[in-house]
Amino acid sequence: MVIASGLHNIMMAAARKAARALQRDFGEVENLQVSKKGPADYVTAADRQAEEVLVEELSESRPGYGFLLEEGGEIKGTDPSHRFIIDPMDGTTNFMHAIPHYAISIALERDGELVAGVIYDPSRDEMFRAEKGKGAFLNDRRLRVSIRTDLESSVLSTGIPFKGKPGHAQFLKELHAMSQHVSGVRRYGSAALDLAWLAAGRYDGFWERNLQLWDIAAGIVLIREAGGVVTDMDGDAKIDGSSILSANSEIYDLMKEKLDAVKPQ
Repeated sequence: MVIASGLHNIMMAAARKAARALQRDFGEVENLQVSKKGPADYVTAADRQAEEVLVEELSESRPGYGFLLEEGGEIKGTDPSHRFIIDPMDGTTNFMHAIPHYAISIALERDGELVAGVIYDPSRDEMFRAEKGKGAFLNDRRLRVSIRTDLESSVLSTGIPFKGKPGHAQFLKELHAMSQHVSGVRRYGSAALDLAWLAAGRYDGFWERNLQLWDIAAGIVLIREAGGVVTDMDGDAKIDGSSILSANSEIYDLMKEKLDAVKPQ
């Protein structure tokens, strides 16, 4: 058995506690309290409740740490060197439609560097975790990215821009550039789980534009600790969410070549 660090135990316990309320509400489609943040962009009372639980639990264990929250924005802490980056439910649209594919994502940033991440899938009871220099794990199993070296046998994941998001035409160019060379392209509606599954070798590569840091922060740590490459789509290792590209080193280079060919000028 692989013993988790004290930090990971704190993050995992917070994720499990927040997930209990989400699982209780899951499937209650007709009773969900939903509000609209923008075109085709929704938040449920379950999102907000999960976020409150996460902040409360993590603040109790790590007083003074700041937060960057999907729903609550930024909360400054008395310790300016540490910040939790949280998405209380990545895959809200799936949740609202009773599709069991959503996750809680928690990352820790230290002095501007991502150093730990936890992604919890309540529907499958899968806890993905990673800490800088200590590897990536799914429950107690060590994770490595896939070892495929060609696009032809690869399955990739991405996100499709929905109503109100920019980049529809650009996405279609990228999808065309990639899909004719690979075994398949999947879109399951949770960037956090896409990255966790890539770290686990289930996917071979991932790309998407116009995300937010809370969507991908924990996944970035997981992939790097699982031996993968993750940058923005220009190849910059400093990722803010405006774009992301990830795979093992050989598939990464092949993907980047195809995507560069249709890059916006």
